[in-house]
Amino acid sequence: MARSPSNAKGSARRARSAAPAPPDGAARGDGAAPSGGAPAQGRELRARGQRTLRKLLDAGVQVFAARGYHAARVDDVVKLAKTSHGTFYLYFTNKEDLFRALTAEVADDMHALAEGLGPLRAGDAGRAELQDWIGRFADLYEHYGPVIRAWTEAEISSDELGRLGEDVLARFTRVLTDRIAQVAPADLDPVVAALAIVAMLERLNYYVGSGQVAIDRRRMVATLARVTHAAIFGSTSTGRRDR
Repeated sequence: MARSPSNAKGSARRARSAAPAPPDGAARGDGAAPSGGAPAQGRELRARGQRTLRKLLDAGVQVFAARGYHAARVDDVVKLAKTSHGTFYLYFTNKEDLFRALTAEVADDMHALAEGLGPLRAGDAGRAELQDWIGRFADLYEHYGPVIRAWTEAEISSDELGRLGEDVLARFTRVLTDRIAQVAPADLDPVVAALAIVAMLERLNYYVGSGQVAIDRRRMVATLARVTHAAIFGSTSTGRRDR
């Protein structure tokens, strides 16, 4: 994701309501087991261990949402997950390790979402399919918003996370470019179009998630789908919207 200007940092540090649980088909929708931090690497987790790890990861998202990355503490995560410090350190070395695991999870889910975009089609049915996909993007962003905002606003100084962010953007844009190239008219550059669409999707969800603008989610998703579809296939509007 593109990094935001430094003057946006304050909004990400303000207290926010707890992040919602991952909606069906949004986060971890591929059925993949959650991945822990350094202490959990190299050992197979049984069902109970995976449930505990999932609780810690979800608690981490909510704590980062409520307190921001810098103010968040392991103690906050442990209390919210209703577990012990000893259990936390079975899965993560520290707060940074937890955040790193969450960013890797975001990257995996963003890649799965991109791959889940089917062929683009003209007409109302095609726009409805695109709207459903954009809705899933919004669901994912809503759940992982605190992680994505801290990540993209340079609150976390890490070359590793920076490279991961660039890889997520590149993979996501590459899939969208391929889909657009299959149907784009000759005068539409698929790469530029894909970059513009990704920037539009990410920034508007960022503004809504960070509380900078107040937009009804359903209307936001429908409008993004309409604008995106029209940019590729041309507008089919027959007149101005009634006010």
